Amino acid sequence: MQRKFLIIDDHDSLSSGLKRVFSLLGHSVETIETRAEAVELKDIDRFDVVITDLDNIDAIPEAVQSDDENNACLPEAEPHKSSEHIRAFKICATSFNRENFDETELKNLFETILNYKAQFIDQIERIKNSREKIEFEFPSAISLMHSILEYLTKRVEKIGVAAGGDSHLFIALDEAFVNAVKHGNKFNHRKNVRVAAEISKKEARFTFEDEGEGFDVASIPDPRDPENLFKSSGRGVLLIHNIMDEVKYNERGNRLEMIKKSESKTQKNQ
Repeated sequence: MQRKFLIIDDHDSLSSGLKRVFSLLGHSVETIETRAEAVELKDIDRFDVVITDLDNIDAIPEAVQSDDENNACLPEAEPHKSSEHIRAFKICATSFNRENFDETELKNLFETILNYKAQFIDQIERIKNSREKIEFEFPSAISLMHSILEYLTKRVEKIGVAAGGDSHLFIALDEAFVNAVKHGNKFNHRKNVRVAAEISKKEARFTFEDEGEGFDVASIPDPRDPENLFKSSGRGVLLIHNIMDEVKYNERGNRLEMIKKSESKTQKNQ
């Protein structure tokens, strides 16, 4: 089945390579250079997958942001100092066909994109001391977990927040991903999951959000209580709290925010 791709790339490295790859597979690929151009398209939802890779996302004034709400498939923009360098990468597949939803096809597309970026783009040294914003939005598909989380953990390691091979971080992200797809959206492909990471030298911030009903975090039984010894619920949340430095749920209980501080910074504070 032919898919429609939009690639927004201000340095051409990702767009030229992926355009060749997906065109050879029979897909339709359009490329543009800036987020502003994408906003002007108005019909961005006609694309099955939107890929954004910007070396320095433009700051958008607060007055303009309110008019930008219909462009959910684009990286979130925020006011920031002109001297601050923010790299933005996002894969959005919220318009992926769900009538004949093919999870294997979506999984293969994500793996192709992330493998290409990791192999050919992320190896290029960018401006040091930059901040990376990475986002994924997609229909509930548990099979995307490995490629997405592997990519995120490698970026965290590359930037220096965690040491290579830190399996604890992957475990926390794994729990959050499963909770969003399985418990939040109940594997419903018509509901989307949003995974975001903001990574700098000092910390990595992660957000997992689903479209489920949410839950009351306070109602989760404490797995450390002897009375709950044989209950499975609550163990994942406890793991996340033990691994991450900060954990916060929204009031509805469908969005989880976690912070992992840089190991060097943590050691200095001890």
